[in-house]
Amino acid sequence: MALSDLIPSIFILFMLIIYPFFTSTSTTNRRAIHLPLTRTLCGSNSTAVRNHLRSRLLSLRMPLYDDLALDGYYTAHIMIGTPPKEFALVVDTGSTVTFVPCSTCQHCGSHHQDLKFHPELSTTYEPIICDIDCTCDNDGVLCIYDRQYADMSNSSGVLGTDVISFSNQIGLAPQRAIFGCENGETGSLFSLSADGIMGLGRGDLSIVDQLVDRGVISDSFSLCYGGMDIGGGAMVLGGVSPPKDMIFTHSNVINSSFYNVELKEFHVAGKPLSLDPYVFDGKDGRAVLDSGTTFAFFPEAAFIEFKQAMIKELHSLRQIPGPDPHRNDICFSDAGSDISELSKYFPTLDMVFERGQKLSLFPENYLFRHPEVHGGYCLGIFQNGKDSSTLLGAIVVRNTFVTYDRENQQIGFWKTNCSEVWERLNATGAPTPGPSTLEIPKPSALLPPATNPTEASPYVTIGPKVGLITFYMFFNVTHSIIQPHIEELVQNMAEELDLHASQVQIINFTSVGNESLIGWTISPAGSDGYISGTTARSIISRLAEHHIHLPEIFGSYQFLKWKAGPPLKRTCWQKHHTTVLFSMIIVAVVLGLAVSATWYIWGRKQQTVVPYKNFSCRKLRSSAVIN
Repeated sequence: MALSDLIPSIFILFMLIIYPFFTSTSTTNRRAIHLPLTRTLCGSNSTAVRNHLRSRLLSLRMPLYDDLALDGYYTAHIMIGTPPKEFALVVDTGSTVTFVPCSTCQHCGSHHQDLKFHPELSTTYEPIICDIDCTCDNDGVLCIYDRQYADMSNSSGVLGTDVISFSNQIGLAPQRAIFGCENGETGSLFSLSADGIMGLGRGDLSIVDQLVDRGVISDSFSLCYGGMDIGGGAMVLGGVSPPKDMIFTHSNVINSSFYNVELKEFHVAGKPLSLDPYVFDGKDGRAVLDSGTTFAFFPEAAFIEFKQAMIKELHSLRQIPGPDPHRNDICFSDAGSDISELSKYFPTLDMVFERGQKLSLFPENYLFRHPEVHGGYCLGIFQNGKDSSTLLGAIVVRNTFVTYDRENQQIGFWKTNCSEVWERLNATGAPTPGPSTLEIPKPSALLPPATNPTEASPYVTIGPKVGLITFYMFFNVTHSIIQPHIEELVQNMAEELDLHASQVQIINFTSVGNESLIGWTISPAGSDGYISGTTARSIISRLAEHHIHLPEIFGSYQFLKWKAGPPLKRTCWQKHHTTVLFSMIIVAVVLGLAVSATWYIWGRKQQTVVPYKNFSCRKLRSSAVIN
């Protein structure tokens, strides 16, 4: 018997050995996925606590998203309408109107991360009818708004009211508020990834003014922006209990509609610039604090002095061209990539207010990374053209808890790690005993913050290890368009998330009118029973902040609810199946060879020996037959 005749027998023997392991594994991995989509109250949910909170002015805690370096702004997520529709809005203290793109908008950008607002689909939406208190449309029927911003971009549309839901961290019911349903936008607004703007300035249309007028919050709010390379942060609508070392400066509400501060001096490395004490006042009377502006802008005289002082102070670094040839960026190299080491190369700056109060600016408060040079940094303070105004943008208040105490006409500054503030505020539960105030928790560490942006993301509270990650995405294209390209979609998602295609699966595909709802799971790679917390945070962050770029055929998407399950419980076989399989193959081959050899030897012994017959005998027998 040849060895090739025994191969089928060896294969059958091998399959009989390993079949039970495969059947048990497939049964173990078969599970139902349940994703909770209900909204819950964080902290205590007893009736007594709820009633007690309703009887008081509240402080609404909300996480902030995005990053100043990557996006140029920070956003807050709110829900509008019934059923609620989520929007990511730029937090802007320099404007009053809150607006989102309307379904009727023919001149809105296609890069916004969420779908447009459909007034006709919200059962609680009401247009504001034209009257003497508003600007009316050409037909004299509806109230409209038209706003131009500092960069000459423009937004216009109609005004309406609907219920707006915030982060709901302490059980606040949705509040009816006025907002803009945008019908047209130009300039930077057209290419913005965020959906619109949340106006926090002073004015009747401001979200803050509306909540204050309804008696929901006290006349105050606070912002805290994450540091360089981290982003995120927190926003508190309502009062806070300020730390003892918070620096306050007067904010004049009479001479200016903006949030302003009385900036009298500016120091570089402890040395004051030789400036007129009124140089920062400008046409608005004072320096303006504007969270919707990325950088800081000084009047010409102040900027020239600042530039000369910085170049003199940084003589040990090499000055290099900036990334934008159309701007006179002031950039330096050879400072390394570790932001915790920047203070070794760059000086501390100080803003000095009217009563001598001093706010220190660390390197992350006035620098941004050079996008083309490793270890290169550029000054984030520019000359404001020939304009005499001083504008202090978001970069100046990175890792600074800023309280806009409108009731007492003052603004407070407190240095802290803003990327930790959201979780710490959320952990404090209900407000502290004083009505309308919220205690600001002490940070675990002051500057410099951690350099890993995903570790401190304010909305991703994930442990060191997770199992299946389940989430839903809403696409603005129909089921029939996506269906033929479903494998391509899965492959693209895997590539964008730096995962193997086998880890990404679609568990639900539902048509919702002209749009599609898709449920996904991401599973651990190979035999691993878990996904590391760092990887999980990165996945959720990239999805939530719309850093996933899919082919145009899939349109735009909205990232919905997500859930990270516990690490999968692996059996001994699942943990070591590769080693076991290899060992079983070796054993099967050895057994097969042994059986084959035994069979071959036994067969040889059983063969019958044929007697030898010589030629002469056969010849004689033949002759006898012939005769």
